[in-house]
Amino acid sequence: MAQTYVLIEPRHLELQELPDPPLGPRDVRLRSVLSGISHGTEMNLYRGTAPFAEKHFDREYRVFMPNEEPGFRPMRLGYEMVSEVVEVGREVQEVRVGDLVHTATPHGTATVVNMDQDAAKEIPMQVLPAGVTPEQGVFAALIGVALAAVHDAQIKVGDHVAVFGLGAIGLLVAQLARLNGASYIAAIDPIATRRHAAEALGVDDVIDPAVRDPGEALKMRPNAPHGADVVIEASGHYAGLQGALRAVHMGGTIVTLGYYQGGATPVCLGEEWHHNRLNLVSSMAVWGCPSRFHPMWDRQRISRTAIELLARGALQVEEMVTQRYSYQEAPQAYRFIDERPEETIKVVLEYSA
Repeated sequence: MAQTYVLIEPRHLELQELPDPPLGPRDVRLRSVLSGISHGTEMNLYRGTAPFAEKHFDREYRVFMPNEEPGFRPMRLGYEMVSEVVEVGREVQEVRVGDLVHTATPHGTATVVNMDQDAAKEIPMQVLPAGVTPEQGVFAALIGVALAAVHDAQIKVGDHVAVFGLGAIGLLVAQLARLNGASYIAAIDPIATRRHAAEALGVDDVIDPAVRDPGEALKMRPNAPHGADVVIEASGHYAGLQGALRAVHMGGTIVTLGYYQGGATPVCLGEEWHHNRLNLVSSMAVWGCPSRFHPMWDRQRISRTAIELLARGALQVEEMVTQRYSYQEAPQAYRFIDERPEETIKVVLEYSA
């Protein structure tokens, strides 16, 4: 019998058993190998700070609406899963028993996926090519988030780029910005271990915002543009957004991909935002949002590209895994991220055979 943790109220996970249905002709049974905990979206759901605690997103009218029934709705968490195919239906040709696959499915010891339904998803199942490890493959969904943001930023060869927030997505953004032609990359984060990780990836400058104001540091550099051409704000914190508004030059672009929570008190729109006529772009590649480069690009192509980049060795991700827990220890893993975020970049859950 498969097992999964269900969030039954904020910060309270309960282990439950899942039914073990027989396979249909187009179904695939997966045994979980490794899954990653999202430090943004998933942790905000875990804490109960996401709007979904009290509202739902109306996909037709594209607006958040209050839930008809008040109270917390139990949910499963997760979308960064690497599994092994252990059984396939008689009509399945796309995967074979023994394949390692990435799916955007919740944490749990096993999953049954219908191949026809999965093919229509924004992040469908992807077979990991030979040489791509589970530790690499678990980052596929996050690479997609970072790649969509770099696309939205339209970085040009020679651009000066700043990345605010050096969690896993920010570190991926820094690498993709370089691949896209950025000649100078500044990485900003108050946590030393994350700045060190960015240095190891070859960024040109790291800035501790508690020591140097990023806006002043970037705008007063000698023989350089007065500010970044593009800032990608990956922290999900309003203080980071305010720093990003200060760091870009007049008419520059700020791309946000963080999952902001609550009110935006630290953001001062009457200052640099207004006086420098800045462009603020929200990067969102799921929830029915088409790529800004549709129809040539969509989220499924981004997912394929993420796997291709891993297979080519174009991205370094293994060192981002900072903690490992068994799936039975999932409540401790969430609590660790919640209480000691400064010690983590990516926490993964391991599943025994």
